[in-house]
Amino acid sequence: MKTSPSASVKKQALLLLGILMLATTLRVTFTGAAPLLDMVRETFGLTTAQTGILTTLPLLAFAVVSPMAAGIARRFGMERSLFGAMIIICAGIALRSSGSTTLLYIGTAIIGCGIAMGNVLLPGLIKRDFPGQVARLTGAYSLTMGVAAAIGSVMVVPIALHGYGWQGALLALMVFPVVALLLWLPQLANHTPANLSTSGALHNRGIWSSPLAWQVTMYLGINSFIYYVIIGWLPSILISHGYSEAQAGSLHGLLQLATAIPGLFIGLMLSRLKDQRGIAVLMAMLWGLSALGLWLLPDYASLWVCIGGFGSGAAMILGLSFIGLRTGSAHQAAALSGMAQCVGYLLAAFGPPVMGKIHDVSGNWSLPLLGCALLSIVMAIFGTRAGRNAEISTPVKK
Repeated sequence: MKTSPSASVKKQALLLLGILMLATTLRVTFTGAAPLLDMVRETFGLTTAQTGILTTLPLLAFAVVSPMAAGIARRFGMERSLFGAMIIICAGIALRSSGSTTLLYIGTAIIGCGIAMGNVLLPGLIKRDFPGQVARLTGAYSLTMGVAAAIGSVMVVPIALHGYGWQGALLALMVFPVVALLLWLPQLANHTPANLSTSGALHNRGIWSSPLAWQVTMYLGINSFIYYVIIGWLPSILISHGYSEAQAGSLHGLLQLATAIPGLFIGLMLSRLKDQRGIAVLMAMLWGLSALGLWLLPDYASLWVCIGGFGSGAAMILGLSFIGLRTGSAHQAAALSGMAQCVGYLLAAFGPPVMGKIHDVSGNWSLPLLGCALLSIVMAIFGTRAGRNAEISTPVKK
């Protein structure tokens, strides 16, 4: 029996709605906890470095679980694997909100495992089911993630302060994966095996000896390092400068909203540039300006978070574009993607606890912010190399 055109359009619309709702869960369930970290720290008497581990655990989960996602999808199908990822996230949220120190850490790590699955599989699903609209839907997907993360950051502090505590506020974030699960139910009838990269591509050792591959990886990795330091500690930084918890939560949301904005037009700009060195350096330096601004002129924090968020979002899109632009085949792109994701998340995982420890030793956020500013210069240097018009498999063009 043939499917009518109207039924086909409805099916595509439901799939697109499900994809966008899945996208909302891939950041908010992680970053939405940041405005509450001071409350969590006071409840359990944690040090700043111990609290920073709550930001590090999901990043470690990303690095460990991401390489496994393709194999899981090949076995169970893309749709069912994504449904399972949402269930994992819900379970992690429930454990994280229980009020136990041990379960706080365990639940946070479990959330990271679910997000890692979604991070790997959702872009592949878009490429499989909407091959002619990848750029547009990737922009919509990025924008949706940023908007949802902003909403989460803004809503958690009022919930906590209105009698529900930080546990209730963290539990409230479950609304995102629960709605995603409900909207994804119609897709469970499909369980097409995922045609993702082969294990040989993912374990291509040759990519690890390429200087250009390392330049792309480090550009992405340092951007992630700075992003997760700022996203993890921004509320604490702002509170130390006299902002209220509610104001800090709102600015935390503004930062994440700013990261989503470049998805609307950066892709179009990149398609017109043969050499991306200039824009790569500019986006890195925006991070430096943002960090210095938060340190020296915290009264203008709204300006600095917008500048930093925009630079970070654009640098992420740029770095991901490098993976395709600097490789000569799909297998090589898969190998570089695996390398960049693994190294980038491992590097980013060290950021929050290291900067938290520096804060504990120095007693303020000046050195961590200065460190982020200096790292942005290193990131810009890697951008001048990664942005050249070259491919890993061909000689570099001067």
